[in-house]
Amino acid sequence: MMGDKYNTPEEKYEYISKQHGGYYRHDFTDHAYLYNLYFPPKAVFKHLKENIEDLVLNYPMAQDALASLVSKITDQATERIVVGNGAAEIIKILSGHLAKKIIVPVPSFNEYVNAAPKGRAVEFPLEFPSFQLDVDKFSAEALKEGADMAVVVTPNNPTSLVVPKADLIRLAQKLEKQNCMLIVDESFLDFTDNKEQISLEQEIHKYPNMAILKSMSKAFGICGIRIGYMLTANLEFAKAVRNEIHIWNINGFAEEFLRILPQYLSEFKASCEIVKKDRDIFYKNLCAIEGMTVYKPDANYIFCRLPDAALSGPEVTKRLFIKYNIYIKDSGGKTQPDAERYIRIASRTQEENNKLIAALKEVMYE
Repeated sequence: MMGDKYNTPEEKYEYISKQHGGYYRHDFTDHAYLYNLYFPPKAVFKHLKENIEDLVLNYPMAQDALASLVSKITDQATERIVVGNGAAEIIKILSGHLAKKIIVPVPSFNEYVNAAPKGRAVEFPLEFPSFQLDVDKFSAEALKEGADMAVVVTPNNPTSLVVPKADLIRLAQKLEKQNCMLIVDESFLDFTDNKEQISLEQEIHKYPNMAILKSMSKAFGICGIRIGYMLTANLEFAKAVRNEIHIWNINGFAEEFLRILPQYLSEFKASCEIVKKDRDIFYKNLCAIEGMTVYKPDANYIFCRLPDAALSGPEVTKRLFIKYNIYIKDSGGKTQPDAERYIRIASRTQEENNKLIAALKEVMYE
């Protein structure tokens, strides 16, 4: 017996591929979810353990106090900040409640479209096969569709490509003329080179129709704690989002993590450097696989097109799991041409990345 839900590796794969987490209970190497494996340090866990009784027994803080904790990390005024139970909570509010029509470049993180009521989300295809965003075409399409909200994820998920800052600024200015809010999702920006020059966080005051969204789960390696935030200088928009959040949306563990995080920011920066180093070696090794198209990553995961003679993405993903107990994401189900030819692989430790490459070569062909 392998687990209470499955008896064979095939059944295990069928079960896991329908889940959205809880993977650690099932004993396989997870190259699908996008963690920072080098943060938080042990001291953070020690602190949470030592304070567990208070954290469990007491009500956590509400929005204004939580925003003040995030303001210490972002160096922004509290009234510009909304703290979510993961970025997913804020996405649900933006897509599901506030946008009359939302436009999203695809392929992208599916939740922006999934959270929107039927008929309210427009998918805008990225340039193929470069997967670059043409901001002029995108803003023209937003105008044509009458969108009041546009989303850009940078680096994008699954492509791991950054949208140049100058493009985002031009896009914000174009969209402002048509009363359209631009949501810039910077969840993976900590893994880019020159993050300080690329991030729009410190310039948010210049763009009244822009909001930055950040999932802290990925970069800070705390997927189970669930913290995300939105930042905007448009105080009316911030208020509209805040009004949709219930009074105690963040639990005590998340609150305490935010409270102590400023003490660990230098360790956090160092952890991101290790992630980048591992990823760059991984990228070089993936490029050495004959016939593989590998997109140069700006985040901690790598987007690849399988060689034409290789099996499909879903088939390769399944074989990797059944034969080697390694899980990656294929692009089946994403809105893009030739979706079944693409895979997205999260970078883990160098040792795990090397094992994956050996396994991938083994299962790619009939």
